[in-house]
Amino acid sequence: MSSVIVDVKQMTFSYNDQVVLENVDLNIHEGDFVAMIGPNGGGKTTLLKLILGLLTPSKGTIHVFDLPPRKAAYNTGYVPQDVHINRNFPITVMDVVLMGKLAPGKRWARNTSQNRSAALQALAHMEMEAFSGTKIGELSGGQRQRVFIARALVTRPRLLLLDEPTASIDSKGQADFFRLLGTLNKDMTILVVSHDLLAISRQVKTVACVNRSLHYHQHAEITGEMLELMYPCTIEETCPVELVAHGLPHRVLKEHE
Repeated sequence: MSSVIVDVKQMTFSYNDQVVLENVDLNIHEGDFVAMIGPNGGGKTTLLKLILGLLTPSKGTIHVFDLPPRKAAYNTGYVPQDVHINRNFPITVMDVVLMGKLAPGKRWARNTSQNRSAALQALAHMEMEAFSGTKIGELSGGQRQRVFIARALVTRPRLLLLDEPTASIDSKGQADFFRLLGTLNKDMTILVVSHDLLAISRQVKTVACVNRSLHYHQHAEITGEMLELMYPCTIEETCPVELVAHGLPHRVLKEHE
């Protein structure tokens, strides 16, 4: 069995005395492709930030590669949900990716031949090498997202965390985008927050449902019971479960052998 690279034990996180996550247990194994689902405000992004070491648990422990999250940062790539850029700012794709080489305490990554080679390799992984000299503001939403992932890949991380990576990509490009992530999964472990279950359906291996608590499903399937647990609704409301599952009591995300 593959080794555990993310180990969360009895973790609780509170913000201003309000519990956001409670008694969370999670083991992510090397080579996994985890889809994290759940309602808005359920704690998904908070959990990513805890794994990154950007936040500190109120209770419990988190270890990444057997280290405190901050000490494992160089082995972890992160693509946040909202990457705000000034489209008029004259920064190229290469400049953006080189930011991934930024060392702690320094304002800019050294533009060495070694760093440029690593940046070009990361862009090639995302099929964006031909755009290295293009201004970032001239790209489409999907192209920019690929560049931001290349920035996360430039240090060759063993773990890649993505928060709603297809939010700025049209529906036509989403399937291709997740196929690229499937290719990356051959070399690294991936944890992706997404509401688009159909787009990720052929790539994910396990599912983590987060809504204050966490329920981990070690197969690439989502049952009606899981959806009802994660997306509760009253009789008077339009139930999100119906919107996600299209009225079916069980949805299989990929073929099972």
